Amino acid sequence: MFQPVPFREFVEADPSCLAPPPAPAPARRVRTGFAMPGIRLPLFALLLLGGVAAAVAKTAPPPAAAPVKQLLAVLASGADETEKAAACRELGRLGARDAIAPLAALLPNERLSHMARYALETIPDPAVEKALRDAAGQLQGHLRVGVIGSIGVRRDVKAVRLLTRLLRDPDSEVAQAAARSLGRIGNATAAQALLDALPKAPAGRQPAICDGLLRCAEEQSALGNHKRAIRIYDRLRTASITPPVRAAALRGAILARKQEGWPLLKASIRAGDLDLFLVAIAAAGEMPGAEVTHILTDALAGQGADRQVLLIQALARRGDAAALPALCEAARSGDTTVRVAALRTAAEFGRAAALPVFLDLMGDSDPDIAAAAQDGLARLPGREADDAIIRLLTDGPSAQRGAALDLIARRRMASAVPALFAAATGAEPELRLAAIRKLGELAEPSELPRLLDLLAGAANPAEVEAAEQAIRAVSLKAPASADCVSQVEARLAQASPPRKCALLRVLGALGGPRALSALRGALSDPNPEIRATAIRVLGDWGTADAAPDLLALARSATTATDQMICLRGCLRLAGLPDLPVDQRLAMCREAAALASNDEGKKLLLAALGTLTSVEAVDLALPYLDEPGTREEASSAVVEMAARLLKGQNAARLAARLLGPLDKAGQATLNDDLAKRARALLDQAKAKAG
Repeated sequence: MFQPVPFREFVEADPSCLAPPPAPAPARRVRTGFAMPGIRLPLFALLLLGGVAAAVAKTAPPPAAAPVKQLLAVLASGADETEKAAACRELGRLGARDAIAPLAALLPNERLSHMARYALETIPDPAVEKALRDAAGQLQGHLRVGVIGSIGVRRDVKAVRLLTRLLRDPDSEVAQAAARSLGRIGNATAAQALLDALPKAPAGRQPAICDGLLRCAEEQSALGNHKRAIRIYDRLRTASITPPVRAAALRGAILARKQEGWPLLKASIRAGDLDLFLVAIAAAGEMPGAEVTHILTDALAGQGADRQVLLIQALARRGDAAALPALCEAARSGDTTVRVAALRTAAEFGRAAALPVFLDLMGDSDPDIAAAAQDGLARLPGREADDAIIRLLTDGPSAQRGAALDLIARRRMASAVPALFAAATGAEPELRLAAIRKLGELAEPSELPRLLDLLAGAANPAEVEAAEQAIRAVSLKAPASADCVSQVEARLAQASPPRKCALLRVLGALGGPRALSALRGALSDPNPEIRATAIRVLGDWGTADAAPDLLALARSATTATDQMICLRGCLRLAGLPDLPVDQRLAMCREAAALASNDEGKKLLLAALGTLTSVEAVDLALPYLDEPGTREEASSAVVEMAARLLKGQNAARLAARLLGPLDKAGQATLNDDLAKRARALLDQAKAKAG
C-alpha cells in the first residue's frame, strides 16, 4: 500500500514552495493605461494581465510522475492546511494535469480555494476551464468571485455566456468580477455583453463594466479590429459615466482612428473641458507625424496661458523641429510664462533657425525673457551661433556685450580668444576687466606673452589682479611650467612695483627651482612692497627647498610680521609627511629657537604634533609649563605618544613616554584630553613592564 510522504520533506528540499504563487504569464501585452495630471484612473488604466502559464508550459517537459503522486497524496491525506497549500502551489508550478480534479475538489474549501485556483490557472489543459465554469455555477460569495477571476485569467471564451448571466447576479461582487473577466476575454461577444449591460447596470457596477469594456477595446485594437474598438470607445466617451472613464475612452478613440482621429484630436484640444484637453495632448504624444505637430501649434492661438504652456511642453516631448517657427513666434510676445517656455523648448531643438529670436530677446527688458534667451544661446550648437556671439561682443550694443562675454565662457569658445583680447584693451573699463577674467578661463599657454602684455598695461589695481589670475590660470595649463617661469621672470626687471608683485605671486604658484631663485633675488629689492610680497610668497612655498631661506629670513626679519610669516612657512613645511622625520625635526628645532611669542609657539607645537618621534615629544615638554601653550603642548604630546605606542619600538620607548604623558594629563584643562592621556599612560606602563 502506498504511504504518502509528509510534505515537510518537500518544504525542506525546496523552501520556495511556501511562497505565494507566481503571477500568470500574460498571453499578450496590451497597452491600456496612461497618466495625466489631475486624472486618477482605476484598474483599466493599468497594463492588462491576461493569459496563463500554459503558453510556456506547452514546450516544457512533462512533470515527473513520482513527485506529482506524492503531492496528490498530500492533498488526499490528513495533512494540515499549510502543507496542502504548499502542495497546491507546487502542483501548479509543475503544471500537472493529473492534479486538475483534486485541485477542483478544493475550490469549495474556504481556506484552500484560492491556492487551488492559483494552481489551476497555470495548468495547460482545457479541463481546467470546464472545472472553473462548473465551480462558478455552484459556489457562492467570495469563493465564486475568486473562481470568476480565474476564468478571466484563463481567457475562457466558452465562459462568455455564463459570465453574461452573472452580470445580473444579485451579488454585486459577483457581477463586477464577471464584468472584469469578460474584459480579460475581450472578444466581440464579451464586448457586446458589456455594452448591453452598461445602460441598465446600477451605479456601483458601472466602473467594473467600464473597466471590462476598455479592456475589450484595447484587445480589439491590438488585434487590428479598430472599428469594433472605436465603437466601444465612442460609446464610453459619450456615456454619462465618470470623467476618468470618458478620458480613457477619448484617448482610445483618438489613437484607434489613427489619421482619421485628427479631427477628434483637434476638437478635444479646443474643448473647454480641461480633462479632455489633457487627454488629447497626451494622446498627441503617442501619434507620429508632422500633421499632429501642426495641430498642436495651431492650437496655441486663442488658448489661455496655462494651456499654451502645456501645449508647448507637449511639443517639447515630441521633439519635432516643425514646431520651431510657431515656438519662435510665441516667444516674441504675450505672457512671460509662455514666452519663457517657448524659448526653452526652442533651445531643446538645437536648430540654427532659432538663433535670431535668441539674439533679439537676450536684451529684453524682462529679465526672465532675457535669461531664457541667453540660456538658449548657450545651448545652441554650431559655429553659426559662435560667430553671432563674437559679433555681439565686438559690434553689439554696449548693454549686451557683458552677456556676450558670459556666453563665450559658458560655451567654452576658444575661437573667441582674439575678440577677448580686443575687448581687454578696449575703451570700456567694465568690459575690459570682464574680458581679462574670461581670458583666464579660455586662453592657452601659447597666449602667455599677450597676457603678460595685458598685465604690463593694466590701468588699475583691479585689472592687475585680474591679469595676474589669468596668467596664473593659463600657466598652470602648460604641460611644463619651466617655459612659463622663464617668460614671467623675463618681465620682472621692467615691471612696475604692483606688476612685479603680481609676477612674483605667479612664480609662487608655478614653483620650481628657477622660480625660487627669482624670489630670492626679490628678497633684497629696495622696494619694501616687493620684499614683503616675496616673503609672503616664500612663506607659502610648497616644497622643502625653501626652508633654509625661510629660517634665515626669520632670523634676520626686522618686523614681527615678517618673522611670523617665515616661521609659519617653515613650520608648514615641517609638517609635510613626505619629508624624512629627522629633517622635519631639525626644522622644528631651528624654529623653536625663533618662536618668541605664543602664536609662534603654537605653530611649532602644531608641527610637532604631526611627528612620530620621542625627540619631538621632548621638544614639546617645556611648553607644558607655559600658560599660553599648555593645551597645545598637551595635545601634541598625546598625539605623538599615541602613534609611538602603536609602532614597532613601542616597548623600547614606553618608559620615556611615562613622564611626558603624566605631565600632559595634569597640564590640560580639557577633560577628554586628560582622560586620553591617562589611558595612554596605562598602556605605556604595561609595555614598559
